[in-house]
Amino acid sequence: MSEVLVLIDHVAGSVRKPTFELLTIAKRLGSPSAVFIGSPEHVEGVVEQVREYGADKLYPIDDAGLRDYLVAPKAEALQQLAAGRDVAAILLPSSAENKEIAGRLAVKLQSGLITDAVDVAADGTTTQSVFAGGYSVTARVTKGTPIITVKPNSAAPEASPGSGIIEHVDVTISEGAKTAVVEKREPRQSTGRPELTEAAIVVSGGRGTNGDFAEVERLADALGAAVGASRAAVDSGWIPYAFQVGQTGKTVSPRLYVANGISGAIQHRAGMQTSKTIVAVNKDAEAPIFAIADFGVVGDLDTVLPALTAEVARRKG
Repeated sequence: MSEVLVLIDHVAGSVRKPTFELLTIAKRLGSPSAVFIGSPEHVEGVVEQVREYGADKLYPIDDAGLRDYLVAPKAEALQQLAAGRDVAAILLPSSAENKEIAGRLAVKLQSGLITDAVDVAADGTTTQSVFAGGYSVTARVTKGTPIITVKPNSAAPEASPGSGIIEHVDVTISEGAKTAVVEKREPRQSTGRPELTEAAIVVSGGRGTNGDFAEVERLADALGAAVGASRAAVDSGWIPYAFQVGQTGKTVSPRLYVANGISGAIQHRAGMQTSKTIVAVNKDAEAPIFAIADFGVVGDLDTVLPALTAEVARRKG
């Protein structure tokens, strides 16, 4: 059976949920093989995590020669790993970095590329949501090894133990791939909430908050959700750019998206249109966000959100 390479998304060896989703998808296409780019000290812990979700192999790649550079070395490492192997597809979690890696890899392998898929069928046919959710598109790669980036929360992770055989590989990074150097890293302050791009629930605020995200954050904490924001809120300096959802921010695809005081401009919708269920709270009954919402509340968020938060807390017990 052909291998399906899955690039592991992790933080210091702690594997993130999108990887388990991709391993679940990979089982439809062939034999899942996880690719870990990181420190050798984390390999044993990582293989235990990915084996549970079906990884038959783990290819650890020491990032000692990669971590001080941007994406080019990772693309070269994946190219060398795929060369000479029977690979049915290469799957990566959709992120700004991974989409650049995927693009470079597609050029190197002379293969077709599909980004931001929300589903991948057993025959390799992908589904994408485009034009602010107005259309669903199905597509297949017809040349080379299909390279596909998949949005988080596109599949429910299914535990199905694999062999988890560790197969070490050596890669050689060219000098040309080392021309963009990382000069400095600063850890983000932890909020205790889920990562925005992989959260199952996102509660966002916009211009209607008037700069006060307290009620948005209280609801998010009650639901165990991530906090997001519209560009208007970010541009106003009410919340950092890292929280922006939209065409020029982050793309999310949670199971539940709660938009509060967000009008629903197409740029924002482009970043959250694939959410499974959308709830909108807005004083303006004509706000465009209601056109794509599954449930809508016309009202002041300062009144609606405290009541909703209290009800969530009551039901949780």
